[in-house]
Amino acid sequence: MIDTLELTHLPAEDEALRRDIRLFLDQELQGMAPEKRARSWMGFDAAFSRRLAERGWLGLTLPREYGGQARGHFARFVLSEELLGAGAPVSAHWIADRQSAPLILKYGTEAQRQFYLPRICRAEAFFCIGMSEPGSGSDLASIRTRAEPLKEGGWRLNGSKIWTTNADRSHYMIALVRTSGTPDNRHQGLSQLIVDLSLPGVTIRPIVDLAGDAHFSEVFFDNVALQPDALIGDEGAGWQQVNAELAFERSGPERLYSSMTLVECWLAHCRAQGVQDKATHVAMGEILSQIAVLRAMSLAVAGQLAQGRSPATEAALVKDLGTELEQRIPALIAQALGQAPECPLPGSLLRTLAYLEQVSPTFSLRGGTREILRGIIARGLGLR
Repeated sequence: MIDTLELTHLPAEDEALRRDIRLFLDQELQGMAPEKRARSWMGFDAAFSRRLAERGWLGLTLPREYGGQARGHFARFVLSEELLGAGAPVSAHWIADRQSAPLILKYGTEAQRQFYLPRICRAEAFFCIGMSEPGSGSDLASIRTRAEPLKEGGWRLNGSKIWTTNADRSHYMIALVRTSGTPDNRHQGLSQLIVDLSLPGVTIRPIVDLAGDAHFSEVFFDNVALQPDALIGDEGAGWQQVNAELAFERSGPERLYSSMTLVECWLAHCRAQGVQDKATHVAMGEILSQIAVLRAMSLAVAGQLAQGRSPATEAALVKDLGTELEQRIPALIAQALGQAPECPLPGSLLRTLAYLEQVSPTFSLRGGTREILRGIIARGLGLR
């Protein structure tokens, strides 16, 4: 329930990570244009991810025997906050580190843990998530992609997925598919499978967005043969597993900081030009006050994860409110800039603003639409 969100403070040993991370990022991001940094957790740079891995900053929460650092969720919160606040290109490893690795650790076999987790920690295995399907929208329970068990063992996969982030650049997909029953069975008969995207029968078609990027793809499976060990957890338990996985996706600071590079660029412009008008102060106040509250809520969710809980309702609330603010930030800054048309604007600020105005509608779609999240919140509060 929402009343379990308690004020949480970062432990000193985790807060101490910031200094080294900032020094690393100052060097890595030197000279990178703000419009490029604005892509942040949608910015793909495999070499950058490998350099993070060399510092031991991938798989922070994983046990050491699998290549991790055995740190807690607060350490990962600090790392995520610094990476996203600086606009680091983290997209290559993000899904694998954030949700695929914890999922495999919790539900996978020992062989799966030994094979995949060290590769994730070394930035050698990038994952995408196969949930949404054409014609299904956000209704995951209506999934039609199907994996038929084979008599000789293994699975034969047919169907398609859409809006799959980085599918064309990933090594593996964790796909939610139907292994028994029909779509009428809703939550029954769903399972999660690890799909090697290099297998015969897998076709990936990137989808270009308004900004000219191609983060999303449609993925087709045509009689793809999977080994028996492709199954994660128990057959038919996919619905419960995917909801636990989504708590990792929805709870982090990435649901707050997608527009932070724009805020930084705007504040630098205001300082350089001595901008002191009322519209600017009002916009600054609204952004900073909401960020402070939402950060505290996100940190409280991290506290619940640290206690071994699965805060699905709380994570949905933070994600819904956080993405709403992320979408408002470009509009608030544009309105404030419009109150001083005589003040010249740097090209980097205009380009960063233009990019985020184009992509901000996606903020409330990825990780669950606003309508789906509010349904989860309503159920968590006992309202439906």
